[in-house]
Amino acid sequence: MEKKATSNETEPLTSKKDVSDCKEGEDCKENGLLVRNPKSALRLVEDGNKVHPSQGDKGEAAQISNGYSGVQSSVPCNGMGEVEDAQCTAPAATTTTTTTTSTTCGAEGQQQLMELEDRETWSKKIDFLLSVIGYAVDLGNVWRFPYICYQNGGGAFLIPYTIMAIFGGIPLFYMELALGQYHRNGCISIWRKICPIFKGIGFAICIIDLYVASYYNTIMAWAFYYLVSSFTAELPWTSCTNAWNTGNCTNYFSKDNVSWSLYSISPAEEFYTRHVLQVHRSDGLDDLGGISWQLTLCLLLIFTIVYFSIWKGVKTSGKVVWVTATFPYIILFILLVRGATLPGAWRGVLYYVKPDWQKLLATEVWVDAAAQIFFSLGPGFGVLLAYASYNKFHNNCYQDALVTSTVNCVTSFVSGFVIFTVLGYMAEMRNEDVSEVAKDTGPSLLFITYAEAIANMPASTFFAIIFFLMLLTLGLDSTFAGLEGVITGVLDEFPHVWSKRRELFVLGLTIVCFLGSLATLTFGGAYVVKLFEEYATGPAVLTVVFLEAVAVAWFYGITQFCNDVKEMLGFTPGWYWRVCWVAISPIFLLFVTCSFLSNPPELRLFDYNYPYWTTVVGYCIGTSSIICIPIYMAYRLIVTPGTLKERILKSITPETATEIPFGDIRMNAV
Repeated sequence: MEKKATSNETEPLTSKKDVSDCKEGEDCKENGLLVRNPKSALRLVEDGNKVHPSQGDKGEAAQISNGYSGVQSSVPCNGMGEVEDAQCTAPAATTTTTTTTSTTCGAEGQQQLMELEDRETWSKKIDFLLSVIGYAVDLGNVWRFPYICYQNGGGAFLIPYTIMAIFGGIPLFYMELALGQYHRNGCISIWRKICPIFKGIGFAICIIDLYVASYYNTIMAWAFYYLVSSFTAELPWTSCTNAWNTGNCTNYFSKDNVSWSLYSISPAEEFYTRHVLQVHRSDGLDDLGGISWQLTLCLLLIFTIVYFSIWKGVKTSGKVVWVTATFPYIILFILLVRGATLPGAWRGVLYYVKPDWQKLLATEVWVDAAAQIFFSLGPGFGVLLAYASYNKFHNNCYQDALVTSTVNCVTSFVSGFVIFTVLGYMAEMRNEDVSEVAKDTGPSLLFITYAEAIANMPASTFFAIIFFLMLLTLGLDSTFAGLEGVITGVLDEFPHVWSKRRELFVLGLTIVCFLGSLATLTFGGAYVVKLFEEYATGPAVLTVVFLEAVAVAWFYGITQFCNDVKEMLGFTPGWYWRVCWVAISPIFLLFVTCSFLSNPPELRLFDYNYPYWTTVVGYCIGTSSIICIPIYMAYRLIVTPGTLKERILKSITPETATEIPFGDIRMNAV
């Protein structure tokens, strides 16, 4: 049924009016679409001062910004790329300017409209913020930052860390949030709207996320095993009388006069290595041994929790993070207060923050600072794109980027005090330097050193329970996020297959991740975890984000990207952000990647030195994800018709317009 226009009536979409017949101030038909005349468009912000209307103001005037054209969402497509006969009119408005009309028709257009109408959003803004904070603040903030900080000059390390955050980490963090929120797509299909030839980046991200899920959740299984073991009057890693202990076990916290020798091993270390991991039953990567059924049950329970937290989408996971994202801060505060009251705590704090200015002259310190801020904020895993895609279009993602990145960096620094007050206490008890106590790195810092300190505190059972519960909640947030990056990417790429079967897809994904984790559950699984942690994600995700930054800034265009941000937020990013996106951030990523590749890490875990061939295997694992990028580029150029020049131009030109929800109106970027 036709609607009457309150102002000038628009030309019917089926009008045969030729472009050459168009007059000034009119909209013209070209290639089956009405072409926007710049002189007849309605501005979104009149005089640059009006606020964007909310999506709920359906009956009010819809003022559409330059660069976008509005089409009534009720206009049907005939499936052949044209619009069925219909009289489109502008909504009631005080202006008498003709509303410009454009539509995306055919199967692709209908699919886009369906996706927009069905796409869920966060129930509350705080759900999104807590989810992003929970993703960024993970186990690495507790064990990696404190170790890297004291190793690279203590308080002096904060200088390169802050510089790298300002010019590298935060701009990339902001860029991904803006991309996801504007284009409202996951890590795969978003490239149709940016630069199609780089679509392989999305597939590489999904593979990287699967690699992370295959080992990261195993670390949580270790924490869960510790949590279950903590429900006893006496913690099992406090004595040397257990079945797994050896003759070298030495408990220097006992009341007896015990001397610590070169071969002495603490009961906490033997509990971790011989009871939880059982690495003594494996000869290394070439003989991993059997599977630990205890850890398998722990991991199965963790994946069960993960599944029922994310199976319904961000509506459910956004509620779960109210617990998993806030609980660690409560525990960190309790542990900080407890640690500060321990004898010798000041020694650990002094060792942590005492600046060594000479360290700033070493290149390795700057490389470590860049790598730490990058992996801490976490761009390149598809998570920020996925989470931001469920935001309201005019959400202030700029403010979100600053708030969440600041919270993440402050949490890392405060976590150092939580760890080093306890290490100072350990040094006091052992009558050793803090450097001797703090030689454990990675998970060993938590599961050996910190666990041992907790076991010898008053109310040790209580502090052990809340500490390992904190580790679980820290890890769960990141697992939710990593899998959501894959889920959103695949569902947006194949909506006709999976859009109505999300629960089934999530179930299949969790099963795949669980089966992929079996190698890490063996007696030599800790060696596999170390290998994946160093090689599967590091250089691969650095390469992915480098190409992502280049594709957005140089192919999609920094001007277009800044216009997109202005369309959402009402203001254009300043010169600082532009310079960072175009030059500084890509150079930052290239610097870290080249430093990593030029100095591959020499892996060692406990008393096991990784053989040389594991370096080759590690690089093969890392390459297996980023190989998707050149493969898809070649595929794209082969299947695209035309000359080589035409193929390249088509492959770097966005395929589809970004549709923006605007009340009852759908706007296409043209």
